[in-house]
Amino acid sequence: MTRARAGLGATFLLAGALHFIAPRPYLAIMPRYLPAHRALVYASGAAELAGGAGVLHPRTARAAGWWLIATLLAVFPANVEMAVHPERFGRLPRPLLLARLPLQGALIAWVWRAAIR
Repeated sequence: MTRARAGLGATFLLAGALHFIAPRPYLAIMPRYLPAHRALVYASGAAELAGGAGVLHPRTARAAGWWLIATLLAVFPANVEMAVHPERFGRLPRPLLLARLPLQGALIAWVWRAAIR
């Protein structure tokens, strides 16, 4: 296993686990138009756990990489929600909320380089 895949796997395993350990911040950024916020937070956490574990094994790394890219695209509306409604996230500076948008692209590029390419 490469160091890049190990780091990627660890990052997504931690991020996925946090959806279950501390779901409150994830619930707060859910777009209001989506139903079943708690179920969606848990589903996205489970998706990150599965992808993080999957990239750790050479046989599943490529498929897990595509899975993680799909997951990152699926959760993108939460980042847009934060950027469009900064008043709901008063403790976070607006530039930080806006920086989350291109950060998602950087994460996708990292997944691509580490697990798919």
